[in-house]
Amino acid sequence: MIAIAPPLRLRLDSAALVANWRWLAAQGGAAACGAAIKADGYGLGACAVMARLAAAGCRDFFVATWAEAAALMPLPQGVSLSVLHGIGPDDMVAARLLPARPVLNSVEQVQRWREAGEGQPCDVMVDTGMNRLGLRVEEALGGALDGLAIDTLLSHLASADEDSEQNARQLAAFRALRARVRARRYSLANSAGICLGVDYAFDLTRPGIALYGGTPREEARGHIRQVAYPEARVLQLREVRVGESVGYGATWRAARDTRVAIANMGYADGYLRCHAGSGGATWHGRALPLIGRVSMDLTAFDASRAEGLREGDWLAIDYDLPTLAIGTGLSQYELLTGLGPRFGRFMC
Repeated sequence: MIAIAPPLRLRLDSAALVANWRWLAAQGGAAACGAAIKADGYGLGACAVMARLAAAGCRDFFVATWAEAAALMPLPQGVSLSVLHGIGPDDMVAARLLPARPVLNSVEQVQRWREAGEGQPCDVMVDTGMNRLGLRVEEALGGALDGLAIDTLLSHLASADEDSEQNARQLAAFRALRARVRARRYSLANSAGICLGVDYAFDLTRPGIALYGGTPREEARGHIRQVAYPEARVLQLREVRVGESVGYGATWRAARDTRVAIANMGYADGYLRCHAGSGGATWHGRALPLIGRVSMDLTAFDASRAEGLREGDWLAIDYDLPTLAIGTGLSQYELLTGLGPRFGRFMC
């Protein structure tokens, strides 16, 4: 087989990933700090993320589906894995064979686990205000969970990234659940919830976006480090004369003779058209503003100040998540998980 280098690179800073996890762990006080690695580690590579965080001391990991769980086998020694979407009718073989716990989300899933789970431990999600996944509080307190071997009882905060009264209401509801539903551990806080303070930590926190460089709340600013660094190669350098336009729709026109770098990256790679007007790149510390529209596979950058740049050189794409979210209107989650498979992932 011919080895072909990937056309795009996504450099991943493992030291920043571990530093982010350690900062988040410290905010939770005595609570253990887990890691959400669903959606292939938020697009960064779940296996590599799990390996780095497990080596740093993380012991609790969360994925969405059984296919994601299977892709992580074999697990590092001493870690536990939970599958957030629980068990559907077609999931029981995987749930029996894989060393992972289902997070039961409905009375139907609870019954399915009772009938086929052979008394094995499970996790349970109870909805305290999100109205997404989870048993209703009255179901959890009405006997639906009687006799289950519950390892971790979970709920999920709906508005933790905002100063919302809903946060206190969900906290009170979860405290009431803890007093009446027996489980080995209790877990409420996601990345933003961790920033709300130790009252939200309980026994186990479940950060996601903040591990990967996202800033969920102002309290995390200055503490969370960038992890993902996309890089694109220059396919062509061209001189655009004054008055000429660049790209579809002629949305950018040269006010002066301009050297333009055409990079091999576009919206098919998750670098969307909304980056126009605010996106950019650097080369050896020199800024290259994005010009024109982003195409499917190509993006143009003003390389007038990048003396020495040549075809085949790699550009570092500006990808600070909080800054990009403001400039594009995309969430930090979309910016990460949308990066496509043409990016070769390299954990360093």
